[in-house]
Amino acid sequence: MKVIILAGGLGTRLSEETDLKPKPMVEIGGKPILWHIMKIYSTYGFNEFIILTGYKGHIIKNYFINYYTQYSDLTVDMQKNTVELHSIKQESWRVTLLYTGQNSMTGSRILQAQPYVNNETFMLTYGDGLANINLKKLLDYHRKHGKAITMTSILPEGRFGLLNIDCNNQVFNFMEKPKGEIYNNSGWVNGGFFVCEPKVFDFIDKGDNIIFEQDPLKKLVSHGELYAYKHKGFWKCMDTLKDKNDLNRMWYDNNALWKIWKD
Repeated sequence: MKVIILAGGLGTRLSEETDLKPKPMVEIGGKPILWHIMKIYSTYGFNEFIILTGYKGHIIKNYFINYYTQYSDLTVDMQKNTVELHSIKQESWRVTLLYTGQNSMTGSRILQAQPYVNNETFMLTYGDGLANINLKKLLDYHRKHGKAITMTSILPEGRFGLLNIDCNNQVFNFMEKPKGEIYNNSGWVNGGFFVCEPKVFDFIDKGDNIIFEQDPLKKLVSHGELYAYKHKGFWKCMDTLKDKNDLNRMWYDNNALWKIWKD
């Protein structure tokens, strides 16, 4: 099963890093966050990737072309013009890199991957989100309901403390930065990590300005084709410099909750 990863956006809220590189190439623990996402998938046996590039896409392309030289010891013979690799660190990945336009929106990028999916079920996610999601359970859930698309839904951490106040303005409960309301099904948001049937492409119009999270998903909802898989474990999107620093801190503190693979 192929995994499509959206990796073409500008990442403007992380401009300290993305002025120089695309957002999926921002490093966590010395490796691009894109690498971490791919490791999550490959842990469950998903090793065929379609990376949808755009802004500074050549950096992603060069990363994979030179992957083995970056992570292996090597000997360079300057006279013979040869390079010998030692202790090669291999990944069982097959990576297709598609340039989908500098300013294309998410839906437009996804539609360009259609010829590479071969009318098969596929997975889809964003190039900036990490989770300890059980992809086998996600896929089983998707197959069970039999609809066009399953979206992983998550409860993001609140930005502010929550006060419960009675009629006399006395605070009777305080929760510091609570997650969304689990019990009444509110607060769940799009966490990426989709499973899609090929007919999802039928809901995406042609053009460069189609945002997947708007008309296509709304049409899927109206046709009863969108289901949510509730993930209550770890999830974090690297949206700001603070997010990047938080993820790096977790990694170097040996508390990277998304690291479900073995070294």
